[in-house]
Amino acid sequence: MASLALYPGSFDPVTLGHLSVIRRASGIFDHLEVVVVHNPNKNSLFSAGERIDLIERSCKELGIQGISFSTLNSGLLAAHARKIGAKTIIKGLRTSADLDYELQFASMNRDLENVETVFLATEPEYSQVSSSLIREVSGLGGDVSKHVTACVAEALREKFTK
Repeated sequence: MASLALYPGSFDPVTLGHLSVIRRASGIFDHLEVVVVHNPNKNSLFSAGERIDLIERSCKELGIQGISFSTLNSGLLAAHARKIGAKTIIKGLRTSADLDYELQFASMNRDLENVETVFLATEPEYSQVSSSLIREVSGLGGDVSKHVTACVAEALREKFTK
């Protein structure tokens, strides 16, 4: 039986850290679906469609293949996983604070739908980079090109020069 894993996130915008997790997870599982999740507690810079487009273009830019993409606008991620036959959720960890936060969700997802969570630690060069930091620095005119793909850097420039 082929293994399917979900990698959920807001990806607003996708960073090189996210893309590293995508690349690594796609080498572990037979199929990886990147799920752009709507978070009502966050004000998004990019629409869900724009985020999926940027992730797809970034994967092409980096030569990452065989990934599918979807959105989850409401409902539980674990229920979505069950519905599509995924037994695993991938979560990237930058710091120990991420682990403390994500362990609660991992336990709940296992209890609700018997979906396991696999944690992938980020590489050190990405450990202090978050999408919110990228948005803030870019919005203030800073160069974030070391932390995102060229297409994301261009999309950020376009958003903040309007």
